[in-house]
Amino acid sequence: MSITIYHNPACGTSRNTLAMIRQSGEEPEITEYLKTPPSRATLVDLIKRMGIRPRELLRQKGTPYAELDLGNPKWTDDQLIDFMLEHPILINRPIVVTPLGVKLCRPSEAVLDILPNPHIGSFTKEDAEVVPARKSAK
Repeated sequence: MSITIYHNPACGTSRNTLAMIRQSGEEPEITEYLKTPPSRATLVDLIKRMGIRPRELLRQKGTPYAELDLGNPKWTDDQLIDFMLEHPILINRPIVVTPLGVKLCRPSEAVLDILPNPHIGSFTKEDAEVVPARKSAK
């Protein structure tokens, strides 16, 4: 089984998502995208496979989003991708790739939708929020 997480260890949502993947019995390939940003081709492919537009992947909080005026609709998809490649902190996280799909996992429990084994039992996030166990499909 091949699972990849585009991870930022400083992000609680990313850490919770990684813990949920591990609780499912998988050890993912971890790409710390701030240290090793994706190539343009990889980023474009991830966006396409998530079925979103580049603007939907932009992170605003704690980034140069406002100073770069990225909320302005004048920027094309290609230009927004250029900004994300130049400033990887603009890429929202975590992005998880599994054989069942690619998803921006915000909130972290969104990862359960694409895990081969989503029945991980209950999970307690770092902030003490409990994600209840998923019911098995009948």
